[in-house]
Amino acid sequence: MDNTPLSDALALRATASAFDAQRGKLPVPGDPHRSPDAFAVARQISELGKLITDLGDEVLFRAADQDHAPHTARVITSFAAAVEPAGEAASALGAMAHQLAFLNQTESLRDQPDARDTREAAVRVMEDALATAEAALHDGANSLHSASATVSPPSVRLQAARSRSTTATPAPGSPPPDATTVVASSSDRLARGR
Repeated sequence: MDNTPLSDALALRATASAFDAQRGKLPVPGDPHRSPDAFAVARQISELGKLITDLGDEVLFRAADQDHAPHTARVITSFAAAVEPAGEAASALGAMAHQLAFLNQTESLRDQPDARDTREAAVRVMEDALATAEAALHDGANSLHSASATVSPPSVRLQAARSRSTTATPAPGSPPPDATTVVASSSDRLARGR
């Protein structure tokens, strides 16, 4: 297994993107293209289950590796912590599927006053579940994105861009450029551009 900081940061970012993708698939009440239906919600619960399995595999592969890199513990912790928001989102969608089934079963009773109140309560439960799933997926993605930034240092290109910028602050631990370095690098760029 390749456990360089860059490869682990890329794996964390890819998983964060999977959380974002799941968030983008959440049903949207009132949207004809993404309205909540039992099939779509069940499919998304299944996809979240696969995401949880993938998170477990990421932890397992790194924990089983005998040659732990210094950053490996942070990566394992980040993947393991992401199981919670994925599970929370799946659980919220499970509650939503339950309410959708109830609404389907009581469709013929919708005009009766007692059933109407109960059905309205089911819709409120679904809205809360949807908000919970959205927040959990958002938190999971943000956590993984943050973890990837701590595992892999800024790229060489980013460091070079920072050093050329006149407004950027120097990277921590790097001395400020002196005037001769700035003038020399500017004249080098001019010479190459001709």
